[in-house]
Amino acid sequence: MAIQHTLKALSDPIRREILNLLKKGRMSAGEITEKFPVTAASISRHLSVLREADLIRDTREGKFIFYELNTSVLEEIMLWITDLKGETDNDKEE
Repeated sequence: MAIQHTLKALSDPIRREILNLLKKGRMSAGEITEKFPVTAASISRHLSVLREADLIRDTREGKFIFYELNTSVLEEIMLWITDLKGETDNDKEE
């Protein structure tokens, strides 16, 4: 996992909001673009950064591209942060 790509992708508020939208289910690029006051080209770039960080997956269906979350990368980040923090559930119980 290239954590620097993941953290860079998560640093932008529009990209974080795209991830929030996708947690409800897959969406087309057009549906995502409709939710933001920026150009389609800008959203396309944000989606590209998220895809490069492996935070989302895309599937082409005809002329549409649908995006969905890749939760495995998010789980890896959560595990890394938990390990960095040095606290486990067992530590909390003591």
